[in-house]
Amino acid sequence: MLVRNQSSRDSDVGYGRRLSGVFESLVRRKQVDSENVTRENHRQLAKKLSALDLVAIGVGATIGAGVYILVGTVAREHAGPSLTISFFIAGVAAALSAFCYAELACRCPSAGSAYHYTYICVGEGVAWLVGWALILEWTIGGSTVARGITPNLALFLGGQDKLPAFLARITIPGLDIVVDPCAAILIFIVTALLCIGIKKSSLAQTIVTTINVCALLFIAIVGGYLGFRDGWVGYELPNGYFPFGVNGMFAGSAVVFFSYIGFDSITSTAEEMKNPQRDLPLGIGLTMLVCSILYMLVSMVIVGLVPYYALDPDTPISSAFASYGVQWAMYIITVGAVTALFASLLGSILPQPRILMAMARDGLLPSIFADINKHTQVPVKGTIITGLFAAVLAFFMDVSQLAGMVSVGTLLAFTTVAISVLILRYVPPHESPLPSSLQEAINSTLSQLDGESQKTDSNVHGDSSGFGETNIQDSSDEENSMLSYPLIEREVSREEQRRKTAGWAIALVCIGILIVTFTASAKYLPSIPRFASCGVGGVLVVGSLIVLASLDQDDARHSFGHRGGFACPFVPFLPVACILINSYLLIDLGLATWIRVSVWFAIGAVVYMFYGRTHSSLVNAVYVRACYVDEIYRSSDHVA
Repeated sequence: MLVRNQSSRDSDVGYGRRLSGVFESLVRRKQVDSENVTRENHRQLAKKLSALDLVAIGVGATIGAGVYILVGTVAREHAGPSLTISFFIAGVAAALSAFCYAELACRCPSAGSAYHYTYICVGEGVAWLVGWALILEWTIGGSTVARGITPNLALFLGGQDKLPAFLARITIPGLDIVVDPCAAILIFIVTALLCIGIKKSSLAQTIVTTINVCALLFIAIVGGYLGFRDGWVGYELPNGYFPFGVNGMFAGSAVVFFSYIGFDSITSTAEEMKNPQRDLPLGIGLTMLVCSILYMLVSMVIVGLVPYYALDPDTPISSAFASYGVQWAMYIITVGAVTALFASLLGSILPQPRILMAMARDGLLPSIFADINKHTQVPVKGTIITGLFAAVLAFFMDVSQLAGMVSVGTLLAFTTVAISVLILRYVPPHESPLPSSLQEAINSTLSQLDGESQKTDSNVHGDSSGFGETNIQDSSDEENSMLSYPLIEREVSREEQRRKTAGWAIALVCIGILIVTFTASAKYLPSIPRFASCGVGGVLVVGSLIVLASLDQDDARHSFGHRGGFACPFVPFLPVACILINSYLLIDLGLATWIRVSVWFAIGAVVYMFYGRTHSSLVNAVYVRACYVDEIYRSSDHVA
């Protein structure tokens, strides 16, 4: 039985309200995943992936060929022998984001990854920004990886002149453009694999990832044998384990942190999981564990075999083995690098058509991206368009200078996912958008509920026209019922105050982190204003964090989306730490990177204003209280 006072009835104007206008379109949120949402969506993707498939996709997308070079660069310039600790710290920092992703992926197991979660928890404007940034990330990332395969393949065959003519790079006279046919061909191969079905492409990913992992285990095992046989000369240095100090070790962590980027591609396949509540957290956790162990083993061995200052910055692992007379190991290492690049290429192109599909389903992009092939049950059209664009980019452009832009999409996604966890726990959306086609069912249900409320009021207060006298017991019952109304009002008011306080606390935490990270990175500022700004930001962060920790989390979180699965621990501390780390790395990317990204975001803003905003599936949506949604759908089924 529903009991509502007059103030709650007044607020019911919002039950059938529609959001219009530019600002309201930026903050409108779509309905969380449920059976009701699923049945209204387009054709679903094939549910064929297991936890093992996820681990293969995640490890393949995360461990690229960068590790074969990164250990030398970071050890020489930042960490020295403490490189292993740098990888450990970076792994812990990346695990914070993994925890947040795991909870939201269980609650909202649909394609779209961070874009999807942000649209549900934050709003359409920020979700568009995240999705647009992820499109850039996967496109440039895939093209960069594809162009990196050619020199490694040439090294394996014995030099550039050993490559077949149709694969060799060619310089176009007069234009100073180096075209890379090999990169384009590889992207076409990967695109074809992705078009024939998710299970077959995941099998190919499993094979190449297994080869890469075996190569890394070879490096760790054989390198460990050489180190124990001849002594770990890299650790017997006069300047100790931290030649660049503790700051150098942390600087190394900031660099190698990006080698853990890739696990988020797992969540883009959430809709294709057989059992997402169980397998998604397991897949994310095992991916992070496998990558961390392999990174730490390889770095521990390499910086121990050769002094860090003697490592070759281009081929640190091959040169380390060559110094011990094991030149033949170069072939195994090169095979590992090539397969790592191919797995990373597949992992880069796999998520993009699914993000495009999710955005097209929401009306923010043309519907062609939402088409799912009825035979292979994958977004074939979106995959082909993605592959063509990435192939053209890789063929004509050296996109290595744009590699920094890849990090913007990932770090922005990590940040908004952590914010979404805070919103989910403390202020989950209490209104849900329903399509205008359900307007009749909405009106019928709300009228019925309003009628029950009025009937309840009549039963409680009595109808004086029907009774001549009221006995003492009835009077007593009336007084007791009348007394219950202030209690109900008090509970409602208390819950509204809690939500308002939590909302402000989350906003102030984000503002404080922005102040702290910006001033910490702005080394050009005078010391006094810099420390003062950091102090103000720190007070905002700590104070708001204390307020959040003292508040009760919203009970509605238990029924938000799909039930069961993984729950992020140590909320609000873990998500806030995640926001702090990723915000600092975002701001620290450099001015040149942000200027390039701003151009891309400006293009995205134009596309959203003139297409996405007006074609959004929420344009004519009717917002109702979330607690009424199931009743409205039951009413619509009854009417139908």
